[in-house]
Amino acid sequence: MNFQRLRYFVAVAEELSFSRAAERLHMAQPPLSYQIKRLEEELGAQLFHRTKRSVRLTDAGRLLLAEARGLLVHAEQTASVVHRVGQGEVGRLTVGFVPSAANRVLPPILRAFGERFPSVELLLREVDPDRLLRALGDGRADVGFLYLPFEDDTLDSRPVSRETFVAALPDTHPLSNEPQVSLKALAGEPFVLTPRYQGAGLRDKIVEHCRQAGFEPRVVQEAWLMQTTVSLVAGGIGVTLVPASLQNLQRAGVVYKYVEGLSPEIELGAVWRSGDPSAVLRAFLGVVGDVTHWGEGEPEEERRVPAFRGAGSGA
Repeated sequence: MNFQRLRYFVAVAEELSFSRAAERLHMAQPPLSYQIKRLEEELGAQLFHRTKRSVRLTDAGRLLLAEARGLLVHAEQTASVVHRVGQGEVGRLTVGFVPSAANRVLPPILRAFGERFPSVELLLREVDPDRLLRALGDGRADVGFLYLPFEDDTLDSRPVSRETFVAALPDTHPLSNEPQVSLKALAGEPFVLTPRYQGAGLRDKIVEHCRQAGFEPRVVQEAWLMQTTVSLVAGGIGVTLVPASLQNLQRAGVVYKYVEGLSPEIELGAVWRSGDPSAVLRAFLGVVGDVTHWGEGEPEEERRVPAFRGAGSGA
């Protein structure tokens, strides 16, 4: 049996008329009669009692009608599920992120994706950059959000936000009442930074800025969570530079100051495995592109679903 012949049979069985069934199916009557005859030959059973005035189901026909309706419904449901999976509308996606991503860009992405793809299960993992890169590499995470650049040519990335650094100072600091500060004014200060092996993109940027200002930062304490570095600043351990979005987390004992001459160049990126064929991932990246407006000026299709090409440098 094939499903098309079953559909023909159901139409005739429900209409009890070959002419009405043919009209319903938008086909001529002779081909319909031929298909029913073929079905009867395949099954080795007569399905209809036919006279010039009436069409009635046989016992075999009544049995087949009940079974055929169930088979067709199941086939349609299966086709619908397969289509939805193929479009990324059903499935599971593991999203890893560094904690600071939750301060700005991640919430609107998750909200938009949940509204558009409510049947996709999102598993969220807050991890440090090193663990996130390993999880992406071995398949424990499908997509991640971390600061760029990083070194892994098996991963693709696209920037999702750009911002500048602000200085985080204890509220007792002599510069705490200034509207803004110069980085050179912090040359003699103790610094609290993220460890380089866990946040190379972010820490390297800070060190680079300090060197351009003429000094090497004197690091007295390390903490991989930027929220922790701010807490240590509040405790008077030192000063630090943090992405401007961290100001959304108000912390007693800390003041944030814009730094003269720093341009918006800290990039938070979406990162995924090169060539990953997952439809759910492509759907997610499409939402990321819509929310963050990445690739504006590119063709719409390229902007919505980024090409899977190497970008391990984060460029």
